[in-house]
Amino acid sequence: MRCGNGIEARQVNELFINIDPIQAGGRLTGDAMKAIIAYGDGYSVCDNCRKPNRLDYISKPPIAEFHKDVAAFVHMDDARMIPGARRGFQAVAHTYVKKGDPVLLTGLSHYTEFLAVEEEGGIPREIPSDAHHIITPDAAAAKIEDVQREFGRAPVLAFIDHVDYQYGNMHDVTAIARVARQYDIPVLCNGAYTVGILPVDGKGLGVDFVVGSGHKSMAAPAPSGVLATTAERAQEVFRTTKIEGDVTGRKFGIKEPEMMGCTLMGATLVGMMASFPQVKERVNHFDRELSNNKIVVDALLSVTGTKLLSENPRKHTLTRIDTIGSFDTVAESHKKRGFYFSGALSEKGIAGIIPGATKVWKFNTYGMTDKQAIYLADAFVTTARENGLRITA
Repeated sequence: MRCGNGIEARQVNELFINIDPIQAGGRLTGDAMKAIIAYGDGYSVCDNCRKPNRLDYISKPPIAEFHKDVAAFVHMDDARMIPGARRGFQAVAHTYVKKGDPVLLTGLSHYTEFLAVEEEGGIPREIPSDAHHIITPDAAAAKIEDVQREFGRAPVLAFIDHVDYQYGNMHDVTAIARVARQYDIPVLCNGAYTVGILPVDGKGLGVDFVVGSGHKSMAAPAPSGVLATTAERAQEVFRTTKIEGDVTGRKFGIKEPEMMGCTLMGATLVGMMASFPQVKERVNHFDRELSNNKIVVDALLSVTGTKLLSENPRKHTLTRIDTIGSFDTVAESHKKRGFYFSGALSEKGIAGIIPGATKVWKFNTYGMTDKQAIYLADAFVTTARENGLRITA
């Protein structure tokens, strides 16, 4: 099957159990797929754009209402749909960071958070994680004090991951935000792995901004995401344009500079909207997702020599595993080297592990049925047995 121009039709999710760590939460719903077809044209959502000519005011399709619904979904006051979480980081950094300003990140922050700071000439300072790969409020307080001694002032902004991309560990954002609040530091909660996956309450967390990823965690096409704020911060990051042409005297109404006027359009936006009812429902069943993750993790840990690098018990389905002492010992002498592992799993209908990876790797069980989790667990154990590895009870 081909899409034209030599592009093969992608059938990974139809033919395999896909455990790719960044793809699990972004699988589209059937409604989103229909929306892509119906609204695939570039400016499709602009059919009914009327004054004041801004995306979040369009009522047909119900884009304006969707913005309100998403803000309420994460318990914040205002929201904008954006082309990916990174654009949220960029908008907030551009609002608050100036050249030479210290900015608080963590040793587990995503690279796009760093790039957002770099664009503004900010100076990143990282909160180190502890021995269990957790960012603690005590470490945050210590780092802020270090920054104050170094710069003579507190960081102008803090990026804190709700769940980090490296280990899938959940960090106590509430306690960290409480510390930052003592120094009047605005806090951005990176919810790329949580908004749309599990319940997120931005005001309950005590943060100024919640950023989510549509294509990573909200069953939406890429690139898509959300930037939600408190009412106070909305006036700053969603400020409207004041610029005026010197020859024509042109002004641009209520366009927002950080959003470059309008942001997420067409199939990406409407696909995100179409999935939203199911996304709102699925966050209420995250306990089931953790239960299925435990089935798989327990199976992997039954292979002698395997270690779990993520926190245990698991609080998220994104999981980092160390198989240096198990599957990698086979790779040392196998004729296919490390590629035997992903190959053996592929033959069993499992995709998403980086080919050749047998040392340290990540997977994500989000969205699996109970039956699929049991099958995946058995596939890992069977692959271990086929290659002479020992299984403990």
